[in-house]
Amino acid sequence: MFHRKVATFAASALALGLLAGSAFAATTVNFTVAEYSSKTGPFYKEVAADFEKANPDIKINIEVVPWDSLLQRLTTDIAGGTPPDISIIGTRWLLDFASQGVAEPIDSYLTPEFKGAFIDTFMKPGIIKGKTMGLPVAASARAMVINTDLYEKAGVKPPKTWEELYQASQKIAKLPDTFGFGLQGKEIETDAYFYYALWTYGGDILRADGKSGLDSPEALAAVSLYKKMIDEGLTQPSPTNYSREDVFNLFKQGKVGTIFTFPMLIPQIKAEAPNLHYAVLPFPVEKTEATYGVTDTLMLFSSSKVKKAAWKFIEFTYQDKYRKQFDLGEGFLPVTKNIAALDYFKTDKDIAGFAAGLPYAKFAPVIANWEEIADTTVRALQQIYLGQVSPADGLKAAAKKINEIRGL
Repeated sequence: MFHRKVATFAASALALGLLAGSAFAATTVNFTVAEYSSKTGPFYKEVAADFEKANPDIKINIEVVPWDSLLQRLTTDIAGGTPPDISIIGTRWLLDFASQGVAEPIDSYLTPEFKGAFIDTFMKPGIIKGKTMGLPVAASARAMVINTDLYEKAGVKPPKTWEELYQASQKIAKLPDTFGFGLQGKEIETDAYFYYALWTYGGDILRADGKSGLDSPEALAAVSLYKKMIDEGLTQPSPTNYSREDVFNLFKQGKVGTIFTFPMLIPQIKAEAPNLHYAVLPFPVEKTEATYGVTDTLMLFSSSKVKKAAWKFIEFTYQDKYRKQFDLGEGFLPVTKNIAALDYFKTDKDIAGFAAGLPYAKFAPVIANWEEIADTTVRALQQIYLGQVSPADGLKAAAKKINEIRGL
């Protein structure tokens, strides 16, 4: 009888323990992290570990996904009913996510103090129809970067115009095992590499009436120059086989005279090619100065069942010490005022070279179906680069397709 009572008591205690364990089980926040570099995953895991120490009732589950497959991954997870609670996304996707009801408006979570920590310029892309749909998590502007040793060997000066870039690339391409101009034609941002020229030639992605600007004289002049450089062997062979990372790797190997890039490449050069001599310069100009301003967004999903815990983690990640580590480690421009005030962002010549373009930066238009429009542009560029269509015919067909996508 005694043993039966002991057994009954033990079973009851075990059941109570299980119930207690269940009652106090940690809340799990699923966070999909876009991979900017090999540093991104370890950084966010470090932040998550610090957060969990301070908040033992919340567990942060981090999944790092490469940028090239991020949109497809999120789209698949959303369709399957298993989206994360929060994710880094390309800001250009935000309008579609908001219109689909996928993004959670965050104005009710934003305190005046927290909202005031951000630079207004970078908050604006996350505001859709008067509602804040996400926070800026990363920002950059683009610039031209040249290998100064190759320019010196070729006896040419850094270019200020497209004609000067063309002439410099001719001479640099004559050096052994060297390409004058690194041109990407594969995967993400192949269209952006074209916009740099489009904008500085005086064109734009969309006309004032909302129709595509790809069939403009400026667009034709810009892509014709790229095609001319390909045909004359001034770029690396077969640009459509090269992603932006492939082009950047060629530059880090000292094989390319000129590339167009973002600030994140600079820490990579310093770590992987410390003996490479380079300079960060504005894009060549035909008619007007321009650069590509880019932000990425940290978005809270409307389907999340743990929004309160997720927001607590979001606020935690924006502490100055973490933003400083993230921005300096990845090579980003700051999105918060306190980090922007650091001497580093005022005195470092490389970062200053990228930041100099912000006053005349252009952003990808916040419009519906942007990814489909960008893909249409990329396919047209690839066909032109491969010689499958003429520049004029390729751009005209792409503009027609984009106008159809836009219902214009």
